[in-house]
Amino acid sequence: MHNFEDELTCPICYSIFEDPRVLPCSHTFCRNCLENVLQASGNFYIWRPLRIPLKCPNCRTITEIALTGIESLPVNFALKAIIEKYQQEDHPDIVTCPEHYGQPLNVYCLLDKKLVCGHCLTIGQHNGHPIDDLQSAYMKEKDMPQKLLEQLTDTHWTDLTHLIEKLQEQKSYSEKMVQGDKEVVLQYFKELSDTLEQKKRIFLTALCDVGKLINQEYIPQIERLKEMRVQQLELMTLTTSLQKESPLKFLEKVDDIRQHVHILKQRPLPEVQPVEIYPRVSQILKEDWSRTEIGQIKKLLIPEMKISSKRMQCSWPDKDEKVEFFKILNVVTVTLISVILMLILFFNQHIIAFLNEIYSVCFSEVSLSVYQSLSNGLYDLKSIPCHAVYLLKEFMRKIVS
Repeated sequence: MHNFEDELTCPICYSIFEDPRVLPCSHTFCRNCLENVLQASGNFYIWRPLRIPLKCPNCRTITEIALTGIESLPVNFALKAIIEKYQQEDHPDIVTCPEHYGQPLNVYCLLDKKLVCGHCLTIGQHNGHPIDDLQSAYMKEKDMPQKLLEQLTDTHWTDLTHLIEKLQEQKSYSEKMVQGDKEVVLQYFKELSDTLEQKKRIFLTALCDVGKLINQEYIPQIERLKEMRVQQLELMTLTTSLQKESPLKFLEKVDDIRQHVHILKQRPLPEVQPVEIYPRVSQILKEDWSRTEIGQIKKLLIPEMKISSKRMQCSWPDKDEKVEFFKILNVVTVTLISVILMLILFFNQHIIAFLNEIYSVCFSEVSLSVYQSLSNGLYDLKSIPCHAVYLLKEFMRKIVS
């Protein structure tokens, strides 16, 4: 601290003077500090009856003071005025204690290794701690930065740098893995979304086709009935207006109306029968799709949807197709029988079980397709022969391919 501030500091408490009292030896101290010195001295020895001995903490000169104690010592008014003026001014270059307002940090606590003020040493948390003045503490600690720098540049910190680099590399590698997984997820769900979107379009197209079949079934009948209704209303209008005609006009028109009524009544009315749609989408989604794994959705077949009221045209194969069909059937049958006989004759039971498993895996998809199509065809008994022929053809086509 600046020398000027040193002159305002009590040499006992290291704080700015409070109620400074001057001794006959011209040394000044805080009143409370002198009171503590007087109490510490004890004064157990005999002295003059009207005087109390006090040893100056600076020069060790013994001073006789009155029985009233420190109060009898004169106040250093000049110093007190300087202190009051000093405390009213701002001193930005002076570091003060954050716990004790206005007290400069002018002492170094050796125990806690920090600057403290006089109040910290007397009434604060550093009371009784060993201290040192600023200049002496500075001389002892000025070489410490170089020692600390050496500690901060040894092999320990080199290993720390390598560890940071290694962790950063591992972090970068892990982030690349996460990014790769994100791309896999996006690609997987994009393909899944595209597959579902394609299946949805096929479903909706099938339902639109069913809607067209329903229109073909109902619209002609509705239009025919509407036409009959219009004719009926026209005849009712003519019949009502006939009452106002003259006998001659009446007789001319009544027979014509009679004939039209007879013709209209003779026209047969269509039989109203409910139309059944098969297979139902809700049943397909519930029974097949809901029990299918996500990875198998691509293999799910969407059956052709039909209505039951319209007679299905059974398309039997022509003569050339029949010949080719039966040739393929004969070849496949003979081949399967030959393979089974060879397995029974030349291979043991374990290999037969293994080949049976391969056979079941290879033909499971075809069998599933045939089963789904066949179950959908059972909705209309009239369509069973047609479906049977169609499914058998598809089964043989898949085996050959």
